[in-house]
Amino acid sequence: MPNRLKAILADFFQQADLVLLGLCCVSTLYGITLIASATRFMTTEKMIRYVGVQGVAMVLGICAYIFMSMVDVEIVMKKWKWLVAFNIVFIGLLLTPFGVGGATTGNQAWLKFPGIPFQIGPAEVVKITFTLLLAKQLEWLREEKRDLKSFYAAFLVAGHAIALMGWYVVISGDMGNALTFFFIFLCMAFAAGFALRWFVLLLGGAGAVTGAVILLDRLEMVPSSVAYMVERFKVLFDHSYDSLGVGWHQTRSLLALGSGGVFGQGYMNGTQTQSGYSSSLPYRWTDFIFSACGEELGLFGCLAVIVLLAAIIVRVLLVAKNSQTCFQCYVCVGMAAMLIYQTVINIGMCLFVMPTIGITLPFFSYGGSSLLTLYAAMGVVSGIKKRSPTMRRLGHPLR
Repeated sequence: MPNRLKAILADFFQQADLVLLGLCCVSTLYGITLIASATRFMTTEKMIRYVGVQGVAMVLGICAYIFMSMVDVEIVMKKWKWLVAFNIVFIGLLLTPFGVGGATTGNQAWLKFPGIPFQIGPAEVVKITFTLLLAKQLEWLREEKRDLKSFYAAFLVAGHAIALMGWYVVISGDMGNALTFFFIFLCMAFAAGFALRWFVLLLGGAGAVTGAVILLDRLEMVPSSVAYMVERFKVLFDHSYDSLGVGWHQTRSLLALGSGGVFGQGYMNGTQTQSGYSSSLPYRWTDFIFSACGEELGLFGCLAVIVLLAAIIVRVLLVAKNSQTCFQCYVCVGMAAMLIYQTVINIGMCLFVMPTIGITLPFFSYGGSSLLTLYAAMGVVSGIKKRSPTMRRLGHPLR
């Protein structure tokens, strides 16, 4: 057994994407230092718990990265029906006694199992399986039907994404993560070569419905989670609108970022980050950790966060470009889309240009299950890179 393990690790270090793993580890360690500062205002016991959970999640995440690098996802996808069932059932567990409300959102979007020190967000796990299934579906349409521009193809793929979104929103009420699925679908469909008219039709229809609801002031006709989402969009265009309610978090966020300046107020010296008052920066270790970084480490600290995340995304897209098959390419594009969406939305939230929808900053925000699944997702990319030394497929969509 030791020899077998030694052979596996030797194979990993020779062929896996160690650059990607290194970027993920550096980002996580940077995030842990920010979490330590952002939770310092609490009791020492709580601060150690937050840092400890994130550290354990990082170690488990590295193990997940190694394991997923060894897995050939194309072989796994031969059992794609099991993944479909998994997505439905795993999200459905939110309806059981294991389902609990999130600490920051109140949505029924988390699972708490006895013996596990952190809550598990089904959406975090399903993002990976959804990406794999959508990539398989796109590959099948491309190679078997040889038509990605027809209404039939658009209907099948969009129907898959919308059905999963609907199932998740109805059960959890979490629109933020539901939109992650939608963005992954858009990016993967675009990379696959879907006709632009379907994107215009889909986005135009969604925009028209949303605009009509706002203009006609019919928020009582839509679910409460959707109505609250619309309120969060309204405050973006008028920062004085409900500044003590819907806009409160982002108002405090802007104040923290602005007070940091170029070099910041100093690590563990931020006025709001170190304050225990309820009027200070909220959720500074999760949703608004970028704001805490800006207050204490300034512009340069924030730029370091952006550069690290951009490097990870570029690395994933390079693997997509050099992948052997269309399926592998689509998977990598989906993983990159997940990171892009979460990064843009979270930083946009902190800058008051995106709505507050409970999206954390990848690798930096506190969250054990989120960090673990991010490493697993990057492990899938590493496994694809391991099996794709060169791009040999003529039909490669990014060639």
